[in-house]
Amino acid sequence: MRVYYDRDADVNLIKSKKVAVIGYGSQGFAHANNLHDSGVKDIAVALRPESTSVAKAEQAGLTVMGLVDAAQWADVVMMLTPDELQRELYDQALKDHLKDGAALAFAHGLNIHYRLIEPRPDLDIFMVAPKGPGHTVRSEYQKGRGVPCLLAVGQDASGNATEIGLSYAAAIGGGRSGIIETSFREEVETDLFGEQVVLCGGLTALITAAWETLVEAGYAPEMAYFECLHEVKLIVDLIYEGGIANMRYSISNTAEYGDYSRGPIIVDEAVRARMKTILEDIQSGRFTTEWMLENAAGQAAFKALRRRAAEHPIEEVGKKLREMMPWIADERLVDKAKN
Repeated sequence: MRVYYDRDADVNLIKSKKVAVIGYGSQGFAHANNLHDSGVKDIAVALRPESTSVAKAEQAGLTVMGLVDAAQWADVVMMLTPDELQRELYDQALKDHLKDGAALAFAHGLNIHYRLIEPRPDLDIFMVAPKGPGHTVRSEYQKGRGVPCLLAVGQDASGNATEIGLSYAAAIGGGRSGIIETSFREEVETDLFGEQVVLCGGLTALITAAWETLVEAGYAPEMAYFECLHEVKLIVDLIYEGGIANMRYSISNTAEYGDYSRGPIIVDEAVRARMKTILEDIQSGRFTTEWMLENAAGQAAFKALRRRAAEHPIEEVGKKLREMMPWIADERLVDKAKN
């Protein structure tokens, strides 16, 4: 595995370019502001005129452009809109308007890897993927640190795509902690698997099922919330700090024995087999096809799943308990009014 740092990147390369960041959500907010603070003077946020993010970007002192205008203006275009919108956006606003020899960049490789976007042959295609949410990318940068980034090149028309990508990654803070070389395939398939099996799907399903088990057994919902959801952060922080061994060093012997002896009962061979099935769905493209068809159908099933999850009793219990702990809000990473 090859890792680059600030010393390996020429940040002046991206500072000499006109850079358009498409989208101003979590990642767009972080990239645009970090680039600006790193000295990229010719930077614009590209948005549709009706986007609610226009005001947020302008309040941050950033220039806002329409999508076509930004494509015609920029030397480097970073695509930070949701995956499901990128193919249509490329076809309608970018494909025929990007400068000859421009660079088109992504923070997640789904549309390139699964060939939903077939880029023009004259374009550089690279990926700079911070390994953290945009709010963390921004907050760590402001502290003088940085979130590690993945770097991949999908198409090197100029012969300079890696150098441009390194410069971009350094300008958003990645070179402070490490820029890891990878491929579009490896980033996409591991990212989707991690999200579905552990970080989002697996974790939330485990928390919810455990909470329901305790409540159905007659325990107070508030006690179940503390034990099955609230304290996850305490454990994850220990793992984040020093790996699984660090967490096991820090907990009680009782908890550690329960970890070794009961964990494999929960995640048994049947669970491992289902993990392999999920990985196969990702590798074959079945998951991506399913997701794109869901979007083509208006996201009816997705919106229903989102609504049912938001209405789960664990959310109401958690809201009340968090009001008792104001320090959580004081230290929050997510501020919906800004990004």
